[in-house]
Amino acid sequence: MADLQDRMKQAVAAAAVEQIQDGMVVGLGSGSTAALMIQGLGARLQRGELQDITGVTTSFQGEVLAAELGIPLKSLNAITHIDLAIDGADEVDPSFQLIKGGGACHVQEKLVARRAARFVVVVDATKLVDTLNLGFLLPVEVLPGAWRQVQGQLAELGGQAELRMAVRKAGPVVTDQGNLVLDVKFAAGISDPLALEKEINNLPGVLENGLFVNLTDQVLVGEIVEGVPGVRNLVKR
Repeated sequence: MADLQDRMKQAVAAAAVEQIQDGMVVGLGSGSTAALMIQGLGARLQRGELQDITGVTTSFQGEVLAAELGIPLKSLNAITHIDLAIDGADEVDPSFQLIKGGGACHVQEKLVARRAARFVVVVDATKLVDTLNLGFLLPVEVLPGAWRQVQGQLAELGGQAELRMAVRKAGPVVTDQGNLVLDVKFAAGISDPLALEKEINNLPGVLENGLFVNLTDQVLVGEIVEGVPGVRNLVKR
């Protein structure tokens, strides 16, 4: 199964790179599928198939990878626009609403997605769901001094929140902004992402949450059909 998922990711990443054109300012997402996209972009630049590309990364990890591949980079504050942003997602529902933040990069990811003229999401078929949050927890980035308070406020909204702990270090995960992440589960899932996104972001101590609402223009889905990797193109109606 892992090999099939890798092949799906490779196929969809390659399809995403095909959408990049000369002269574009491109938002470079985070996560495993986005990393494959960045590698593909770097290869096309090195072969001379693309020119005059500027990348805007959504994480320190992506910045390091893009720099190693020779992709010219600028910060959000140094650009006037983003033509195309390409990023992965942890869940995508039928209305193109997303949960992101499995890598704790959702603040910068949302800034880039909001700035982009077009936002394309690249996922494998396992990320498509009928209802958000039934299978993947909702990340909420919080100020370190407020996580207990926000945890209680989320409970009042019906969400069970746990502080995300690091795997290879003692203590909690710390984001690129120096904050902490609460992972939240709503028992019945999230039926109204727009309302919940606003409600959570209005809680004192919250910087941003992982609901990406009404941002996605297109979803490229990597899938295996009769043993062959392919890409399904979903366009918002």
